[in-house]
Amino acid sequence: MLQRTTTRRRAIHIDPSLTYPIGYTRRMGAHLLERVRHEAGLSQEEFAARAGTSRTTISAYEHGRKSPTLATASRLLATAGFELTAEARVSFTEVPVRHGRPTFVADRLWRLALEEAFAEVTLPLGLNWSTPGAVFDLADRRRRARCYEIVLREGAPADLLRFVDGALLVDAWADLVLPRELRAAWQPVIDTVLP
Repeated sequence: MLQRTTTRRRAIHIDPSLTYPIGYTRRMGAHLLERVRHEAGLSQEEFAARAGTSRTTISAYEHGRKSPTLATASRLLATAGFELTAEARVSFTEVPVRHGRPTFVADRLWRLALEEAFAEVTLPLGLNWSTPGAVFDLADRRRRARCYEIVLREGAPADLLRFVDGALLVDAWADLVLPRELRAAWQPVIDTVLP
């Protein structure tokens, strides 16, 4: 994951379909550098000048014709105000419940970028089938709790990672209205961060 090195840290998310199981592909580096450069508002020429390299080298990296070493990629990212970090991968276990679809429980909590954690979202019909098209303002604690209840009950791992922030889940945990089995399945994960 990449985070901007200012007081306002921002994550750049890589499309998982671009990665191998170990998490790296030739195009990933290209995609990453191009996104970082655009996020920093730099042209290839400006980026190259700041990084002390040529525009053609930046272009070759961005088009996947060349692959930078990890050290070079880290230096290029720093030039644009980002840093390269590694985060533990979240994995899920499918837990059967007596009534309804099984639930998925994570082995650890994760964080969303701030703009995602507090966005206005419309859940897909497969999640929010009872009130399709409803907008959830995740900046509103009460609306965020309702959204989390739906996603925890109905969501697959990709939905959980997209709509639920781990720290905000812990904050809302006591107020969430959840089936007993679902609460019991998630409680050990919540307990890992509570005193």
